[in-house]
Amino acid sequence: MGKYITYEQSGVSIDANDVMVKRIRSSVQSTFGPRVLDLPGGFAGMFRLDYNEKIFRKNYKNPVLVACTDGVGTKVQLAQLAKKYNTVGIDLVAMSVNDMIVQGAEPLFFLDYLAVNKLEPELIAEMVQGVAAGCRKADCALIGGETAEMPDIYRKDDFDMAGFAVGVVEKNRIVDGSKTQPGDVLLGLASSGIHSNGFSLVRHICFKQNKLKMTDDIAALDTTLGQALLEPTRIYVRPIVKLLAQYKVKRVVHAMAHITGGGLLGNIPRVLPKNCDAVIKKNSWSLPPIFSFLQQAGPVEEAEMFRVFNMGIGYVLAVAPDFADSITAKLTGFGETVYKIGTITKGNRKVVLK
Repeated sequence: MGKYITYEQSGVSIDANDVMVKRIRSSVQSTFGPRVLDLPGGFAGMFRLDYNEKIFRKNYKNPVLVACTDGVGTKVQLAQLAKKYNTVGIDLVAMSVNDMIVQGAEPLFFLDYLAVNKLEPELIAEMVQGVAAGCRKADCALIGGETAEMPDIYRKDDFDMAGFAVGVVEKNRIVDGSKTQPGDVLLGLASSGIHSNGFSLVRHICFKQNKLKMTDDIAALDTTLGQALLEPTRIYVRPIVKLLAQYKVKRVVHAMAHITGGGLLGNIPRVLPKNCDAVIKKNSWSLPPIFSFLQQAGPVEEAEMFRVFNMGIGYVLAVAPDFADSITAKLTGFGETVYKIGTITKGNRKVVLK
């Protein structure tokens, strides 16, 4: 017989995987709370939904599980260009948990999937550090994940990531938009920038059309292009979960929307009744410099900007008018920048920009 061949010769290293598992262990454990059952080497993560012990008590009378999945999109290519891998992990968590809290849910746990050309333990550890940081911001546990080394699928240095989140909400506290009515006030929470949507257009503007580099200093942004583009998605879990705990939800917070792909125009209608419009005043908040920069560098029409990007508003609440001021004060106290961006009127389920 000829010389024996190994799995590593085909492009997959079991030894590198073992090293990687050891390196990410501390990051993963940093997200654990008392409801996680830590079983090193287990084939699945385990999480206690409800139990009664002196160290912790969390009861649900009629729990509904809520699940989300998402990725980071082509923002991963910018992380690759910058050789900076710890921020896109925060994006990964944010994209799922921000969707989940729209229904009034509390995130419980998260799982990640990382696919690479070649498994480099230090690089994977940096990615997982970002995922763990996002989980800590979202008060959820990173209880499992998978790393796939696929040299025949991904080119050198290429990678992709996906995330899966599970949460819980009491059935009678689900926020579904059904109570939204004319007169409700729309409150917008400031985004941290582009978040994780529209990066195919961003890359076209910056790199194909204007031949910019990630390291370029951009005077209009007061930072490098790379720093501005890789700013992580803001996670709204803590302020929203705290807020909902203080009110009889359906009387006060009638609807919420995470402003992801499709922008304000595409996401707010998803939570509107058929007989309502959302009227938004474009001059009611400060437009972050990154959006002005992209619009001018394109150039891109304003209507297209609002269809693609969040334009500085990452999360929207439709609230009863009598509570708008108190909710604004509470969210501001929780560290959010809050704008009254419009109102709900009679209509046919669309967004009107004024």
